[in-house]
Amino acid sequence: MSGKILLLEDDVALGETIRELLEESGYEVDHVVDGDLAARKSYDNDYDLYIFDINVPEIDGFDLLESLREAEDDTPAIFISAMTDIKTIAKGFKLGADDYIKKPFFPEELLIRVNAKLAKRETLFRCKEVTFDPKTLTLKRNDNIISLGDVQLCLLRRFLQNPGQVIDRNILLECLEHPSSAALRVAINKLKEKTGIEFKNIRGVGYALEEC
Repeated sequence: MSGKILLLEDDVALGETIRELLEESGYEVDHVVDGDLAARKSYDNDYDLYIFDINVPEIDGFDLLESLREAEDDTPAIFISAMTDIKTIAKGFKLGADDYIKKPFFPEELLIRVNAKLAKRETLFRCKEVTFDPKTLTLKRNDNIISLGDVQLCLLRRFLQNPGQVIDRNILLECLEHPSSAALRVAINKLKEKTGIEFKNIRGVGYALEEC
């Protein structure tokens, strides 16, 4: 893999762990510890991916990404944060993030998501008659716009970014405000009804989006 990444993480030890792991995987990484430095770096360099913590000094991750999107910077972005409520996660996606990982997490999990994001580098996801634009959060089925709630939108992004792959149940549960296996089944069934997309339950492991 290759690509240039801007990492905003004020926990120096965690940031260095992530930086070393990404660099060992072939990525070039600029690690900064506050939002002001991140903003300067983003203006002076072209990046393939942003990884932003939210609660950081100077400019927080939300405000930083919002300002970048207002400046028409559409670089893919992943939030990493200890803030785990569904409203915060939904806000991250609405500001234009492509993924959201809750702390604590294994750095290897972040690497998996980074690899998946940079391997595709696509802006429009397609599956059968469904298209989803992550920039505008517009979902269409046969050219008709479909409205999804925050939970269903979060789940859909997880599936469309990993077609054919089994997604661990715990990753999908992150999308739910009150996570449980039963609630996840209900949410996925509702998503299936709205989109017409099939999701396969891999017992004891997670779910997979069937071939698009």
